[in-house]
Amino acid sequence: MYPNYSVLMSVYDKENPHYLKTAIESMLMQTIPTNDFVLVCDGPLTPELDSVIDDLTSKHENLFQIIRLKTNSGAGNALSIGLITCKNTLVARMDSDDISLPTRCELQLNAFSENPDLALCSGLIAEFENTPDQIQSIRHVPLTHETILKFAKKRNPMNHMAVMYRKDAVMNAGNYMEISLAEDYYLWIRMLQKGFSAMNINKILVFARIGNGMYMRRGGLNYAKKIFYFQFKIWQLGFISFGRLLTNCLIRFCIIMAPASLRKYIYTKQLHHK
Repeated sequence: MYPNYSVLMSVYDKENPHYLKTAIESMLMQTIPTNDFVLVCDGPLTPELDSVIDDLTSKHENLFQIIRLKTNSGAGNALSIGLITCKNTLVARMDSDDISLPTRCELQLNAFSENPDLALCSGLIAEFENTPDQIQSIRHVPLTHETILKFAKKRNPMNHMAVMYRKDAVMNAGNYMEISLAEDYYLWIRMLQKGFSAMNINKILVFARIGNGMYMRRGGLNYAKKIFYFQFKIWQLGFISFGRLLTNCLIRFCIIMAPASLRKYIYTKQLHHK
């Protein structure tokens, strides 16, 4: 007998309606279905996005909790509000433009069942352009708690769009906080600092949508400032040493200032491994 779990997703007005529909449907087609789907609309949406939401909610009565924020307040704030609303102990995080494999949540529920102390669990993701059969790379992550803790000092040890966690553990670590580009990573670090157990499943759980635009967005001085601020914040927490802070910032600065084509190569061929 599997426990109930909630799905948590946020969406804003720039999202593609077709991507949103596909993402939601992928969670509705899980082999172990959810009984609580929390969708946070981060500010007013377009009529096309509202139409997708209205259509799906009308077909699944009493499943969705739709939270509409008056203004766009950022992913961290939207997710923190959504998490408070989730009914169940276990919560599956999902992005509004990705595609979960049908067995994703079943595999994660099994992991929680087999590991009573587990608080945080994700897995591999396959990154694709246009359609899932155009896989560009697979983002591998460390599997055990010890390797996750070590890896987290250098890079994000979890794939956020494939995460399932215990709501009480997230709340104990302070819930989501608004920190641009890193609200998920910042949460994992605070959970690890609190001593909560984490693991990753060595299977692809989600097809994650990418494109050349993603690598364009990961460049420039404004992006660098946000990344450096995040590194400074985790140094302030005592999670990394000052030497690691400098090393992390230097490595990221070199990648951020590289041409978009080179950044894409580094991410897909070197950091993620196809």
